[in-house]
Amino acid sequence: MHIAPYDNKNIPIVDVDDDCVPLTYFNIVKLKKGESYTSQVGGYETCIVPAIGQITLDVEGARFDHLGHRGADVWDGEPEGVYVPVGATAHIVCVSEQAEIFVAGAKYDKVLEPFDVRSEAIDVVQYGSDETKTHRKIKHILGANHHDKVGRLLVSELFTVGQGGWSGFPSHKHDTDRLPIETRHDETYNFRFKPSYGSGLQMLQRVDNEPGEAFHIVDGSTVLIDKGYHPCVALPGYEMYYFTILGGLSQRSLKQYFQPTHEEQLHTIPGIMDMVAKFK
Repeated sequence: MHIAPYDNKNIPIVDVDDDCVPLTYFNIVKLKKGESYTSQVGGYETCIVPAIGQITLDVEGARFDHLGHRGADVWDGEPEGVYVPVGATAHIVCVSEQAEIFVAGAKYDKVLEPFDVRSEAIDVVQYGSDETKTHRKIKHILGANHHDKVGRLLVSELFTVGQGGWSGFPSHKHDTDRLPIETRHDETYNFRFKPSYGSGLQMLQRVDNEPGEAFHIVDGSTVLIDKGYHPCVALPGYEMYYFTILGGLSQRSLKQYFQPTHEEQLHTIPGIMDMVAKFK
């Protein structure tokens, strides 16, 4: 499902118990200097990530100052985030001239402890190649390094390396719990392009070797992945970014099932198995 960009007025774009992706939650909060917003999501653990700008954050008395160092856009520096336990109150104050903040969530039933992830602790994976048109970089905010501190939530930023090219290929899905070959993880994306008038396509193929759907994605598009194989591509000449939220049904570690028709492509893309291993 594709949600075109709009002014959500700090109201969740993907709310709790969404019909399409009930395991994930997503809000974009926009503030000016001195303005504040309180986030409290019952039944979901969340991660608060400034896309641009800088904020202070208070989570039930735990204070996190100077969170976020990016200026013009998501390419301008490294991400930072704060994990917010299920149902906890997170009070956000904008300390830069303006800030755009992502609030990512996954359904969970236990209350853990808040913690921050600063830029120096971001887990970066780069894989693929220009030759295979699959060159990209992943910046894990809540990834394998925090497996014992988080319930079901995985949060990452994905970048195409260079202009144009594919991401999420070889095509894979994760819509059914059938361990050890696959896990059920709902997924939500928010896309950005550089320059901002760039665009791309999100494919969604429900069944191997049967025609699927394609959505025209633009700067600010939100895409909900409930089931099916789902590669995406940026048009030549444009860089693409997408903020990724994964919420697991029964476990945090993601087990992708690669589309049988294209599975042999795993052997052509450098470093792809290192990428797979980081979604834990």
